[in-house]
Amino acid sequence: MDAVQQARSGHPGAPMGMAEMAVALWHHHLRHDPADPHWWDRDRFVLSNGHASMLLYALLHLTGYDLSVDELRRFRQAGSRTPGHPEVDHTPGVETTTGPLGQGLANAVGLALAEKLLADEFNRPEHTVVDHRTWVFLGDGCLMEGLSQEAISLAGAWRLHKLVALYDDNGISIDGAVTPWFADDTAARFTACGWAVLGPVDGHDVAALDAALAQARRHDRPTLVICRTTIGRGAPGRQGSAQAHGEPLGAEEIAATRAALGWTAGPFEVPADIAQAWDARARGAAAHAAWQARWDAYRAAFPAEAAELARRLRGELPLDFELEGWRELAEVQQRGEAVATRKASQQAIARLAPRLPELLGGSADLTASNLTDWPGCGAVRGGQPGGRHINYGVREFGMSAIMNGIALHGGFIPFGGTFMVFSDYSRNAIRMAALMKKRVIHVFTHDSIGLGEDGPTHQPVEHAWSLRLIPNLDVWRPCDAAETAVAWQMALSQADRPSALLLSRQALPAQARSPEQVAAIRRGGYVLSDRPKAQAVILATGSEVALAMQAQALLDAQGLPVRVVSMPSTSVFDVQDARYRDSVLGRHLPRVAVEAGSTRGWAFYGCREVLGLDHFGASAPGPALMQSLGFTAEQLADKVRAAIDHEPQIERSSN
Repeated sequence: MDAVQQARSGHPGAPMGMAEMAVALWHHHLRHDPADPHWWDRDRFVLSNGHASMLLYALLHLTGYDLSVDELRRFRQAGSRTPGHPEVDHTPGVETTTGPLGQGLANAVGLALAEKLLADEFNRPEHTVVDHRTWVFLGDGCLMEGLSQEAISLAGAWRLHKLVALYDDNGISIDGAVTPWFADDTAARFTACGWAVLGPVDGHDVAALDAALAQARRHDRPTLVICRTTIGRGAPGRQGSAQAHGEPLGAEEIAATRAALGWTAGPFEVPADIAQAWDARARGAAAHAAWQARWDAYRAAFPAEAAELARRLRGELPLDFELEGWRELAEVQQRGEAVATRKASQQAIARLAPRLPELLGGSADLTASNLTDWPGCGAVRGGQPGGRHINYGVREFGMSAIMNGIALHGGFIPFGGTFMVFSDYSRNAIRMAALMKKRVIHVFTHDSIGLGEDGPTHQPVEHAWSLRLIPNLDVWRPCDAAETAVAWQMALSQADRPSALLLSRQALPAQARSPEQVAAIRRGGYVLSDRPKAQAVILATGSEVALAMQAQALLDAQGLPVRVVSMPSTSVFDVQDARYRDSVLGRHLPRVAVEAGSTRGWAFYGCREVLGLDHFGASAPGPALMQSLGFTAEQLADKVRAAIDHEPQIERSSN
């Protein structure tokens, strides 16, 4: 209440309404160690309704995390550790960045799934070293988001019995009482998805909440505890109303609340007896020490398994996972016949998986099209141990948000596939992975109008540049098997960012490269084919690289030498030093881009002409459609000649 008032912004209502829920969980059930927020076997707590962030910050401060009362005073201020919504790796004890409603719940499903799969893989009889729970607070807004249905459906199918959600059922959103627009039978909805449902219980009765959480721990499936609460409870003039949701209570209401609660301590003051009662450091140290004894025994009995688990939880790749091996793989793959890059991706995965047991793949009901499975991968199934491939069903957003949770947990590198056009469904979860700097790999196949007959509903046009606009997301659109292999290597080696691989349905020819050119793929853009005294540069990605090579040959015959640059990743190329970028693009050469999608982003690279597509496609066989829309060597050659004709006659042949 005081922090929101001092910040003059924030959400006091949900933290006040969920206070007793927090007491029951954090005092009696949550197993954590404030002195070591990254202890592997801690319970995970997710605040899905992230606007209630001051509840979490208060809990972290009171229980002994490195979050001072001064930071509470600086709530929502520049440079503070208490931002408006919780941010992982910014505030100690925060497990995931929440704010976009529903995503915290989906992250929690991913956290619980990762725990289950690691326990299946590494625990041994008499040696249980992976054994923790995931607890999530959520509100009406989380359950209104369609994402919540995707997440709870999968959690039920997977029987994630260590996942417990506490529903802050206060019936209020920003617009007021929710019954006119949220009349769902929430209990029936969760029951239908295979959850155990407890309540409604009085969300302000700590003993009743404690009993419900104890019961939830005994279930063999995920559990929802419905907690009937009053938003802004304790504020006599605001409680139970939308006014308590997202604005400071005001000085008069705060004074009335203090009087109603009998609270005499000043703002940000914690009486000594309350501070002592809340301090969880001794309890956390004891729980951590008990686990450490189990871990030491496990490490003595199973040293190889312990070392492997520790490596994976640290997020480190195996020591033998070296660039030279990747260079060899790329060179092998470029010697093959023409192949769709989606198939080249599957070939790379099949070579990777035996060396990277942390790879955890999946698809949103398009496994046979995305090619995200591999021999011997096994399937993740409820009630069964193990598996390394996940059938997410037709749930693109749920898949992406759950993968974020898996990455947050550690121990796995998740990747999942769908058609590139459906990246729109996943977009906010992709953005959250980039914001959180988590290694999540998105395999987007059917990457252009070249997919053909499925038509404009399935043909991405604006999507490549839309994805490239997301900060901290590496987008790769490889032109053949070799570039695909390197794209995978780069995606795996970047521990602090997600990646998106845009892959073709149609077969693409293998391009010839020197070993130096293979190595240069890792720089995002490189000279694939050059000519002495080149008069222009063609920049191309993906399937259009082959078209650029055809146009180069056509221009050769006309006595007009040009350079072909393959740029599989603009984001990676952009961070190369200026000297390298200039050596690839040429400082004084006119530039022409070709990509079967939106043209507007290529202006950043000074392209005078672009052969692209700023309208939707059509249903027709891929080759015929490409030709009808002007994606031909002749049309590209015309663009090159036009660019040269309009270029000032200065140092045209300079590289």
